[in-house]
Parts: sequence; structure tokens; C-alpha cells
Amino acid sequence: MSEDHFKKVIAHAKEYGFIFPSSEIYDGLGAVYDYGQCGSELKNNIKQFWWSAMVRLNENIVGIDSAIFMHPTIWKASGHVDAFNDPLIDNKDSKKRYRADVLIEEFREKINQKIGKEIEKAAKKFGDAFDETQFRQTNPNVLRNQEKIDELTARFVKALENSDMAELRNIIVENEIVCPISGTSNWTDVRQFNLMFETKLGSVSEDAASIFLRPETAQGIFVNYLNVQKTGRMKIPFGIAQIGKAFRNEIVARQFIFRMREFEQMEMQFFVRPGSEMEWFAYWKDKRLTWHKALGLGEQNYRYHDHDKLAHYANAATDIEFNFPFGFKELEGIHSRTDFDLSQHQNFSGKKIQYFDPEMNESYVPYVVETSIGLDRTFLAILSTSYKEEQLENDTRIVLSIPPALAPIKAAILPLLKKDGLPEIARQIMKTLSVDFNCQYEEKDTIGKRYRRQDAIGTPFCITVDHQTIEDQTVTLRERDSMKQERIHIEKLGSVIDNKVNMNKLLASLI
Repeated sequence: MSEDHFKKVIAHAKEYGFIFPSSEIYDGLGAVYDYGQCGSELKNNIKQFWWSAMVRLNENIVGIDSAIFMHPTIWKASGHVDAFNDPLIDNKDSKKRYRADVLIEEFREKINQKIGKEIEKAAKKFGDAFDETQFRQTNPNVLRNQEKIDELTARFVKALENSDMAELRNIIVENEIVCPISGTSNWTDVRQFNLMFETKLGSVSEDAASIFLRPETAQGIFVNYLNVQKTGRMKIPFGIAQIGKAFRNEIVARQFIFRMREFEQMEMQFFVRPGSEMEWFAYWKDKRLTWHKALGLGEQNYRYHDHDKLAHYANAATDIEFNFPFGFKELEGIHSRTDFDLSQHQNFSGKKIQYFDPEMNESYVPYVVETSIGLDRTFLAILSTSYKEEQLENDTRIVLSIPPALAPIKAAILPLLKKDGLPEIARQIMKTLSVDFNCQYEEKDTIGKRYRRQDAIGTPFCITVDHQTIEDQTVTLRERDSMKQERIHIEKLGSVIDNKVNMNKLLASLI
């Protein structure tokens, strides 16, 4: 994928009702987007797949929906008030602001891509005889670039761990990392910036208390741990899942819906016995990657990335990265959060947050393994990978090969003509199928143009009602990806469509 591909995806998303710039008639609002009629359907289908896989398929995981407004002390306990910062740097020539850590990570990834090209070239040259491990250990270009990566990483991690802003700037300057806009390395100093949105809670402004819009959904789970554990009679190990909005005052919000100020998370906190967390950490790493791969976006588009610097609450952290049009970036994080969160809330609230383990005959504060996935980023991964331009014999078609179970519209019902009783039959089919599937009725334009419009929004099936339908109760069923057409009896439509779009088949692949 390329930058040109990404621009086409963004334009397509607006043209076909997936994503609109928020408040567009007022010239928009930076890094805030609205999901349109197709986008909201796709988004809800992603949520359903995640929720069903997490809650329905795991008898020891339950779901909650906590409030966005929370007591301000929660964010003091969690460390967000003191430690939720981004290191920012400005380019004096372009006047653009960047995250210093992201600039360094992107520079490192460019070196890594050079290694990838060397390996790809050698693999083509030597074919089946190619030994990648040996090549990495012996090729001078690979060794030189790997040494650069290792030295840069060691220096980068040390600077992050020590919160050494001057050293982060030195790394940028000494490696001649330039501003993508101006092409210069005329940088300011690096400064820390807290990402939380602050607002007021109260009817009279002078008496209102300062609170924060939640920067993550996880804390809503932690402060409800006791409520869920007791009312659900949950036994360790068990998990609590949640889907919800979060808010971060991203100064460097960019790359469409990849990094926004208002976004949605799908998180699960899994409470385990202390000492078993690394076993469960490995388990959920594998489990979550399996979920992603079930979507069929290509196994080569996923990879693990271990964190260079662990967050203050973690003893292990790995990202599942996806190959977006702008390169491999974080899609989901799996973190071993230890007992940090529950212990902090126990200390700050004065409430005992412990679990009595009947097998060990003792009480303890549980450890936590977290899976946290960005819903908007998952949406972008699906949209950008599904967008294809296909050259046909006399035409070019744009098609979204969205996984059928997630497609916004499952079937389009198209009467060939707006007369001779064809619309009435089509409406009856629409009424019948709409009980089980989200369908769309369309009668304007030629059948070819209607097929193209449905391809462009990713509809798996088109059903054409023609004069033969009146005679034998059959319709033409057209499949999106192959464009294959077949005559099928109206009574069989439901089962044929269900066989392709039923989400339960996706879920079954996870068992």
C-alpha cells in the first residue's frame, strides 16, 4: 500500500458514506470524524465480532459499560495526572509539531525496511535455497543496518526511561531526522505535554469541580472490579470486557482515523493469580492474533512488536502491529499490568480490593493482563486493505472486499425495471430478507451501475429481479468478489446468503 492508495481510501470513505469530517459545514474540527450510514454499520459489526468472541466464547469473561465521567482521584491513582505525557518537538521552519518518539521510531523503521528489501532481493535470487537466518547473520549490509538499529534503540530506550528530553532531541539531530514538510532539521527543544481533556462538573461554574474526560476505558473496569466479582460470583481467573469512547488531547493527531482526539476502545482486563501473569500474557497474545487473522486481511500484514520502554504499570507489553498504508503501526496492545491499578485504587480509596482464593486459602490483590484494541484503527485496517481497483475487460471497478460477516449491507435487491410488477416482487423479497440481514433496495440507473455502487460499499450479494422471476420465482444472485451470477429460487436466498455472511462462522473459527 502507498500514500496514493491511502488518499483514495480517505476520499472513498467520504463519497460512499463511511466517514465524514466532523462539523464539516463549519469547516470541520481537527482530528474528529463522524461515521456515516455505511461506516456506522461496519463499526457496529466489528464491535459485535469482538464482543461475541470475548464475552460469548469465554464463560469466565463478562462485559460492562462504565461512565465517561469519573471521580478525578481515579486519574491521580492511575498515574495519568502525573505521567500521561507525550514528548513534543517543533520544526522552526514548517511550524509543524511532532511527537519526538514517533519521529525516532519511524526513522528506525526506515532502516528496518532497508533490511527487508535486502532479504526480499536475496530470496528472489536464491529461491528455495535461501536461508534467511544465515543471510541476516552474514550479509554485511544487513549487519551494518542492524547494528544501527540496535545502537539507536538502546539510546532511545535509555532516554525514555530517564525522561531525558534533551537526549531525545540529540538523537533526532544527530541522525539527521528531518521534518517531512520542510525537509530541515531545525528543531526546538523537546517538551512534555499532558493529553487529558479537563472539564467542569457542576451547575454553577464557580462551584464546579474539575474532572477529566477519560483517556482510556480500563480504569472504569478496575474501579468496578469488586462490584462485578461479587455480584457475578466470579472466580479467578476471570475477565471484564468493555467497549467505549476515550478522549486524548492529541497535539499531533494525523493519519485520518488512526490517531484522533475522540476514539473508541475495545478492552478486556483479565484478573489472574500473582505469578501466573506471564502464562496468561502469552495466552492472550496468541488468542488475540488469531482473532485478527480470522478476518482474512492477510497474515503477512500482522506482526508482534515488544515495547522498547514499559509503562509504569507493566512488567511485559507487546503490540500487534498492522501494515497500514503508512507502514506497520500499533493495532492492539497486550499488557501485563501487574497489580498496579487495583493496588493504587485500594490505596487512594481506602477500600480493600482483594480476592480470597479458596485453593490457596489466602487473600491477595489480583494481577491483570490487558488486551486493548482500537476500534477506529481496526476499521481503518479493514477499509484500507479491502479497497481495490480492478481492471476488467471494458471497465475498471472499485470494490471493497470487506469480510462478508462485517459488510454494512449484506444484500442489495434490484428490480431490473421500474414496471411490470418487478418492484413489487423485489419489495417483498426485501421485506423477507430484512428480518435476518441488513438489506438495501435500489431501482435507479442501469443494473451495471447499480452493481458498481454495491461493489463500492462492499455488499456481498446483489439480487436482480427480472421477468423470468414472474415465471419461475427465480432471481439472479451476483457474488461481489467473483462477480459470478447464478439463477436461484427465491426461497433459497436466505440460506445461501446466510452461509456466506453469518458471523457465527467467523466465531466458530476461533474455537
